[in-house]
Amino acid sequence: MERAFRDRMEGGQRLAAALQPYASDPSVVVLGLPRGGVPVAYEVASALHAPLDVFVVRKLGVPGHSELAMGAIARGGVRVINPDVVASLNIPQFTMDAVAEREMHELERRERTYRGDLPPANLSRRTVILVDDGLATGSTMRAAVAAVRQYDPARIVVAVPVAAKETCERLRREVDDVVSVVMPQDFHAVSLWYREFTQTSDGEVRRLLVAANAAGARGD
Repeated sequence: MERAFRDRMEGGQRLAAALQPYASDPSVVVLGLPRGGVPVAYEVASALHAPLDVFVVRKLGVPGHSELAMGAIARGGVRVINPDVVASLNIPQFTMDAVAEREMHELERRERTYRGDLPPANLSRRTVILVDDGLATGSTMRAAVAAVRQYDPARIVVAVPVAAKETCERLRREVDDVVSVVMPQDFHAVSLWYREFTQTSDGEVRRLLVAANAAGARGD
């Protein structure tokens, strides 16, 4: 299988090229889903001359199979459940609640770690571009979309370097625009489409946010 991108930086640069209609629009704000979506979002925000922020969403992994998402949670008490996974594995409500409570603590920790004293971006009446490094089931992104909608944006755009085609089709019914550089027929997993897919650290997320904030203050 040929890898589509060298790393998240290249993925972000190619995604930014596909998002050029949004360049230099003062209503645009770019939100990266940490951790892996933030390096991609940094490239997008830089190319579009738009502010960058993080939007923390936590996947609800199936106990014993943490990579399999039974849902996701986001700021504002939003919880999105993947009914197919829950039904096929007969996952009880108390199990979902326990996982959600644990992940909420981690969500709050990451919010403090990433942003520090930086205030969250104002999303009201803005064009919000939600960026991740890829979309598999879309549970995490759907939670982000549901949470962002509470802040009264003018438009919500989902943007990724690579995504499963059926996931994009589902999301198109929930948002104003979906942009994916690559939509392979045989998707399998996000990591397969990058030659380098190392884990993004909390420190890297924080560094990119500070750098983007400094560039915005300078008017770069």
